[in-house]
Amino acid sequence: MRANAVLAAVLMSSIGMCACGGSGNNVSSGSGGGASLVAAPAVSTTAGQNGAVIVSLASTTAGAAIYYTVDGSMPSSSSEQYQAPFLVASNLTVKAIATAGGTSSAVTTQTFSPNIPAGALVWSDEFSNSTGTPAQPNPAIWTYDTGNSGFGNQELETYCAWGSSASPCSAVNPSEYVGSYPGTDGVLYIVAQQPSSGVYTSARLKTQGLFSFQYGRLEFRALVPEAQGFWPAAWLLGNNIATVNWPACGEQDVLERVDAAASPDWNDGSIHGTGFTGGTGLGTMYYFPDNETAAEWHTYGMIWKPGSVQYYVDDPVNNIYATYTPSSLTPLNDGAVWPFDTGQSNFIILNLAIGGDWPGPPDSSTPFPSEMLVDYVRIYTN
Repeated sequence: MRANAVLAAVLMSSIGMCACGGSGNNVSSGSGGGASLVAAPAVSTTAGQNGAVIVSLASTTAGAAIYYTVDGSMPSSSSEQYQAPFLVASNLTVKAIATAGGTSSAVTTQTFSPNIPAGALVWSDEFSNSTGTPAQPNPAIWTYDTGNSGFGNQELETYCAWGSSASPCSAVNPSEYVGSYPGTDGVLYIVAQQPSSGVYTSARLKTQGLFSFQYGRLEFRALVPEAQGFWPAAWLLGNNIATVNWPACGEQDVLERVDAAASPDWNDGSIHGTGFTGGTGLGTMYYFPDNETAAEWHTYGMIWKPGSVQYYVDDPVNNIYATYTPSSLTPLNDGAVWPFDTGQSNFIILNLAIGGDWPGPPDSSTPFPSEMLVDYVRIYTN
């Protein structure tokens, strides 16, 4: 969400083997020679789509930290620390070590050669549910931020996890669920509710610790509520928020807007990192054509390549409205640092905030309950 929207302390909380077209696990000698007392990381994979795989790393040494690279370079404790399974949809080599007590393991190496063509769908959550009964969002993909800490923006809602009945949350009237919708077999519902005067509930789903990716075309098909005090968003943060904190982890805001529909209506696509947050962030308004609003179905997309983040609405070829590169930081200040090519993968967040510094509070015109709908989340190769 908007740069000052991240409360790092909140976000820091938080498979079997298959043939995957790689060269297999190769373990070379650890630093210092001889047998290491730290077990080298094991690589396991689960299937994505069209030949892509989701890679998990694990060491049997209790408390060991795992560091890895995806460019073939030798890993060290200065490399990216493994935080979550990550998507592999391009030809690359993963190298990883485990460290504990100042000792490093041998290096595990696995090369992946999926040879997937550009534009292929490699991962998605279609939020399928044709049962007519509200269902839990896939727990293998989605977890939750919860509570009413304000999340760095003075937000007013309490975020509720699936199944929570801790007041003011309700398992009977959930804040998130997968349900049927006309024209689809299922969509994700994120529901803003007012269970009592001045009390608001909603949901913030995230893939942190469960799924992440680096590079590709990410697309959300969504319909958002528009009213005073509503703040829907679909965005990303780096897995390395757990080690470098925000904003050094980087933030990519793909879908974000506040309050009632405007004329013309709009979406804001922005990026944030060290030295460019808040008023110094990089954001671009996309204005919908006449007679269109964000309260209709649209696709919101990000094209993430080395050295580039682009945003589009509805058409990834002809409707790119923002392009950011490291040179975009030049006019800002000497402390601005491009955070999107350090080797980390990013996780996905979907939420509907209520109130906060940007939209302000709801008022008598704000309808409750109201829903943010997400038909799918998809990742394609560039």
